[in-house]
Amino acid sequence: MQSSNYPKTVSYCRRRLLFSADLTSALQNSTLSLSRVFISPKIFTEIRPQFSPEKNMDQSFLMMLSNLLHLHNYLDPTTSPILSSTTLSSSAADATSTSAAPLLFFTLASVLSYLASHPPTKKTPKPSSASPSSSSAAVKPPSEFSVAAFRALSTEHIWAMEAPLRDAQWRSLYGLSYPVFTTVVEKLKPYITQSQLSLPSDYAVAMVLSRLSHGLTLKTLASRYSLEPYLISKITNMVTRLLATKLYPEFIKIPVSRRRLVETTQGFQELTSLPNMCGAIDTTPVKLHKISPNTLNSSMYTSKYGFPSVLLQVVADHKKIFWDVCVKAPGGFDDATHFRDSLLYNRLISGDIIWDKAVTVRGQPVRPYIVGDWCFPMLSFLLTPFSYNRTGTPAQNAFDEGLMKGRKSVEEAIGLLKGRWKILQDMNVGLNHAPQTIVACCVLHNLCQIAREPEPEIWKEPEENGQPPRVMENEKSCCYYGESLRQVLADDLYQRLSSR
Repeated sequence: MQSSNYPKTVSYCRRRLLFSADLTSALQNSTLSLSRVFISPKIFTEIRPQFSPEKNMDQSFLMMLSNLLHLHNYLDPTTSPILSSTTLSSSAADATSTSAAPLLFFTLASVLSYLASHPPTKKTPKPSSASPSSSSAAVKPPSEFSVAAFRALSTEHIWAMEAPLRDAQWRSLYGLSYPVFTTVVEKLKPYITQSQLSLPSDYAVAMVLSRLSHGLTLKTLASRYSLEPYLISKITNMVTRLLATKLYPEFIKIPVSRRRLVETTQGFQELTSLPNMCGAIDTTPVKLHKISPNTLNSSMYTSKYGFPSVLLQVVADHKKIFWDVCVKAPGGFDDATHFRDSLLYNRLISGDIIWDKAVTVRGQPVRPYIVGDWCFPMLSFLLTPFSYNRTGTPAQNAFDEGLMKGRKSVEEAIGLLKGRWKILQDMNVGLNHAPQTIVACCVLHNLCQIAREPEPEIWKEPEENGQPPRVMENEKSCCYYGESLRQVLADDLYQRLSSR
């Protein structure tokens, strides 16, 4: 049984191998008749493109067909039962066609299976360099801190936003609202233009404000704005110098006019019940990020809290607006020494500043005065508490309580200053530029207070401590008059409080 079927099996294999090779060749050359191989037009249409020369048929598949063809020729080089129809009779052809049906089904199934498992890959054409889409994709998107992005924010989108949302966004970026920002730019623009800076004036101011409000380092700012650190330093020094010199006289002024003096003294009297108080003075150390060991007398910059610093002395009114600022001493100096070295002290002690608003209390004339803590000297124009722990008489304790309420305005003003301009929490500028940077922040603080900007979280200062300073020889008469004035005010306040 097995030997009788052997010739049929060999003949079947020959026809299958020959058909596979001839089918491939015919499909490529478009010479195969659909009726001769029993392929429907739909199948032919689907498979023929896969065998076209431009499709680059898989080399492994071509090698397989070639090997099958060689094997067929080796077995019977004279037979071609499917395509050699001219040498066969019609009956033989029908027989061949009938016997070739399983072969045809098997071969087509094999071909279609191969095509299904090897789908043609779609090659994405490479866009030319001149293509607009490719050029736009190659361009890096602009930075949110670029000049173009800033211009879009400050011109195109700024007025399309609601005012509260707009100002909140600007405060988060630059520490103040958009109207206050434009005020600063308008006042500094003429001076910045004269410097022939390559950047727009408003962009340069915004860059410096972002550094002052967030305390950013040169390296961080240079990376953010894609500029060299030396250029960032140059712009920062220029803008802070202009703020500290050109805008200082306009926004930090001693209240000498009668209208402003009356407004200030009345404001303090509502807070403290003490008459004719016109300001509160205090000193705070501004921490330096680092100080060069080559700095002359570098140990003098170490504050009583243990960090390197410079001293900032300010006088504030009842609205927490500074009307005097002084940065002259290293952090190791005491408050009294710094005060005596200030221009304000010399003008007051010499009588250069005359406040023409005196009130009479218990028969004694009382001119406007400022108040400070026990670290300042007791003078006729600077009153200090009787004691720091309220160990005096009831009248003296009442005066001390009222005085400390007045001092609270300057304490909060300093807290707002450092809370709004975070660079003052850890100064990362050179020692030579530290004073002007501090004064610039004080000017910006006043601008914000005058515009009634929302107050940020107050920076908490360390607890004040120290001993009362000794009285200088040239201060003895002023000290005596100040002590007498203080007692009169204490007795008057205690009587008024007792009669309520």
